[in-house]
Amino acid sequence: MAVLSAVAKDPCGLAELCTRTGLPRATAHRLAVGLEVHRLLRRGSDGRWRPGAALAELAGGATDPLLDAASAVLPRLRDITGESVQLYRRDGMQRICVAAAEPPSGLRDTVPVGARLPMTAGSGAKVLAAWADPATQRSLLTEALFGERTLLEVRRRGWAQSVGEREPGVASVSAPVRDSSGVVIAAVSVSGPVDRMGRRPGGRWAADLLAAAEALQNRL
Repeated sequence: MAVLSAVAKDPCGLAELCTRTGLPRATAHRLAVGLEVHRLLRRGSDGRWRPGAALAELAGGATDPLLDAASAVLPRLRDITGESVQLYRRDGMQRICVAAAEPPSGLRDTVPVGARLPMTAGSGAKVLAAWADPATQRSLLTEALFGERTLLEVRRRGWAQSVGEREPGVASVSAPVRDSSGVVIAAVSVSGPVDRMGRRPGGRWAADLLAAAEALQNRL
């Protein structure tokens, strides 16, 4: 409870968590990681812990501002692109699809809400990894299909693309979603068959992704 209370006041890293709770470093880390596993805490791209989604669920359906924003923005992006649209959050070394909008017909790249995907491939993974804390980046790069140079390029241009990384024949483009303080908290993605998306999907859809990401941030 001390850890939850400390994080609820303001996001914090391990050193600050120890200061706020008075707990030894090893104890604070063990408790925070345990709470993170059970989704009572989540770690942002800046490496600091924040209240997790499970707290809202336990509170009886308290609304999530990001999901509220997604319900308005994602369908419009789907209609513009005609492709599947997803919103991902990082959860440790995985990413979770927390919202999606699918076209009504045709060949689609369906990712169910709640699906957990690896952080080692795909444009959504690249975006979340590009703004992750250095320790997480180092861990990911030991197994990822992309390297540090790719993450530098993603940060430079503000979006990522992939072709056939997560699934053969699937292409995608993703952009970072930021909170009011500018911290990257999610990735919004458009994905579909390479035959429609092309071998360079970013050239076609990056501008629409960036506009959608800005719309999400504005609603937050």
